[in-house]
Amino acid sequence: MNRTIILFVFVLTAYFAQAQDQQYRVSAMGFYNFENLFDLEDHPEKRDEEFTPEGSKNYTKEVYEEKLDHLARVVAELGTDLSPDGLALLGVAEIENRTVLEDFVKHPRLADRKYSIVHYESPDFRGIDVGLLYQPKYFQPTSSQALPVVMYNDDGRRRYTRDILLVSGQFDGEEIHVLVNHWPSRSGGQAASQPYRNAAAAVCKSVVDSLNKLDSNAKILIMGDLNDDPTSPSVAKVLGAKKKKTKVRKGGLYNPMYDYYRKGIGTLAWRDSWNLFDQILVSKGWLNKSDGYFYHQTQIHNKNYLVQKTGHFRGYPFRSYSGNTYLGGYSDHFPVYIYVIKPI
Repeated sequence: MNRTIILFVFVLTAYFAQAQDQQYRVSAMGFYNFENLFDLEDHPEKRDEEFTPEGSKNYTKEVYEEKLDHLARVVAELGTDLSPDGLALLGVAEIENRTVLEDFVKHPRLADRKYSIVHYESPDFRGIDVGLLYQPKYFQPTSSQALPVVMYNDDGRRRYTRDILLVSGQFDGEEIHVLVNHWPSRSGGQAASQPYRNAAAAVCKSVVDSLNKLDSNAKILIMGDLNDDPTSPSVAKVLGAKKKKTKVRKGGLYNPMYDYYRKGIGTLAWRDSWNLFDQILVSKGWLNKSDGYFYHQTQIHNKNYLVQKTGHFRGYPFRSYSGNTYLGGYSDHFPVYIYVIKPI
């Protein structure tokens, strides 16, 4: 890295009190659902006409620019408690195209970080995609691809959803792999739609298994809006993500979000109950403290200004829209991020 971030042990957790002379390099990686970040254009091939100045949401240039400013304010804060440069990597969901990401990374709150973009157009019927933003001084991609989630309705017709973005590269000299996800929603009911999310989880599991065959200590991150909780079948069974580090075997995954979920802390609210759909899972390779960077801790960024103060959604994440009414918020999801560290 161009900038070495050194933190003495007493600034971090009690873990480091056992090694007071040790210094660590710290980095942060996160995920944020941008809640319908569309451009202003009407693209006939997409169902985006409501997000135009003439559309039902009155999605004007002023709304778009305020939306960018609000999101940039949040992202500019993420991870800065321990890493002054903020997030080295950020997975994003509910973005319409590369154009909105280009506008976003040029925002004055973020421009000095020089975020670069990995993005592919997805076949999602709403026209929304996922993407990865990264600071080139920390991460250099070596390969990327969009992985389709192939699934069918009961009548045999193909059901289109967001592709899963796989990006591999060098992170401060170490090879890592990042899977950015936005799994199928619970539209039609949780149980009825569960097979679709299981299908998305199976794509991730196949990638994890393949990468672990090449390197049993592969450092893999699965991040995204999974539209499922840590205890849901897609996460707990298909991916086999464990709630305790000690239970993770070679080739397995650890879910650091489980403790938040057990305490009733979520990233979005629905009908007065919390869900924790926004998750970051880490592979066994990130738990090895003797091999470069290793997982340290997870944060849900639920600052007070990101919470709705009045109205029907009081106490929920402060969203941009309620139906066609513009509320002027940030997103209907809280962002999440993790810290990884390595001894110097």
